[in-house]
Amino acid sequence: MDRITRLIDELKAHLKGAQDIAAKAEAESRDFTEEERAQVTALMGKARDSKTALEQAKADQQMRRAIQEMGEGIGVVDPEEKTTRRTPSGLIDPSAGAKSLGEQFVDSDAYSGLLASAPNGQFGEKMRVQSAPVGFKSLTRPAPRQKALVTGTADDSAGALIESDRLGLQVGLDALTRPLTLRDVVTNGQTTSDTIEYPKLLSITNNAAPVPEATATTGTSGTKPESGFATTRATAVVRTIAHWIPATKRALSDAAQIKTLIDAFLFYGLDEELEDQMVSGDGTGENFTGILNTSGTQSQAAVADPAGKPPGFGKLLALRRAKTKVRLAGRAVANAYVLNPLDAETLDEISDNDGRFYFGGPAGSNVTGTLWGLPVILCEGIPQGTGVIGDWRKAILWDREQASITVTDSHADFFVRNLIAILAEMRAAFGILQPNAFVEVNLGAAA
Repeated sequence: MDRITRLIDELKAHLKGAQDIAAKAEAESRDFTEEERAQVTALMGKARDSKTALEQAKADQQMRRAIQEMGEGIGVVDPEEKTTRRTPSGLIDPSAGAKSLGEQFVDSDAYSGLLASAPNGQFGEKMRVQSAPVGFKSLTRPAPRQKALVTGTADDSAGALIESDRLGLQVGLDALTRPLTLRDVVTNGQTTSDTIEYPKLLSITNNAAPVPEATATTGTSGTKPESGFATTRATAVVRTIAHWIPATKRALSDAAQIKTLIDAFLFYGLDEELEDQMVSGDGTGENFTGILNTSGTQSQAAVADPAGKPPGFGKLLALRRAKTKVRLAGRAVANAYVLNPLDAETLDEISDNDGRFYFGGPAGSNVTGTLWGLPVILCEGIPQGTGVIGDWRKAILWDREQASITVTDSHADFFVRNLIAILAEMRAAFGILQPNAFVEVNLGAAA
């Protein structure tokens, strides 16, 4: 039995199992039991997986046939063997790898249903457009900033994204993006409420000491010292981060590369603003209270350049001393620095009188990799002249509603102009469990 036939049989079996349970409940005029509901959910999940695998297997089969027609010596990826055979030119299976968020949206039932509602997949001038929201489990970090209307005709817009094969746009629009990694080092959690109350640790008193055995039944001999910690109740409010872009109905219908616009702009924009809020949100209005505006954090003053040392050397000393403060006063272990890219540039350019760079120079390592044994996160949301080091595991990002995409023409006069709005939004909250585990570093000139 070939793979396609096997997947078809699996899909039918999963769907029949779910239908049998539903038919039994309907015949008995009752709702699903908890066990039946779990079984139906599991069967439908397996059915979706089988359908996805079936579509992929059919596409792979067509691609292999096309490759074979091109001549001898072309390698393919055998999905059963899960191994890759390359051609001399390095050709590999273009379908390998995880799907981006844009691809997930294009492959979603909501998007398929949206296109199915249009004759031949083309939205007419008088047709309405309204998709169900499509949720995702995580944010991606693709690309650029743009506000121009997306159309299906101009070469510099969605029209240029339409391609004749299924490889899709592989490079994307990454030139204007920045790496986002702060979310990777904080603690990620979830919440089902709009307000989160949590204990904020203010101080720790450790009086642990060796204690002699008691010598009497009265008095204080043998008394163990008391330790403790002070906490206060803090509140984090869930905030909404969202933005949208306009596009034409033709772009929605014709450009399967709509996924590129989602990956390369919408989700990147959410991620970028989220990181800025975690660092420098001022807590007013709908802003997070970022680490720079959290009370109780430590501070490290600027350090002057020692005599005989190159300009900028004092910044290195300030950053190292801040690491010690996290360990001693914060009783924590720092796991990352956060720096403005311009400050990182200054540190990279530190060199001795002979022009030898402290961080290896253009061909060697640099501060944007590691500094004093810790990874460095570059963030444009932190002001130049300020750095932060801390145990970022003691900062929590709570997801309330993870990122979603919604498409509609119900905006302003979009319905009569054949335009649509593509909206991306998420809801989250941010809090610091132990403020003194973070140190704000002054990277300016010493007073």
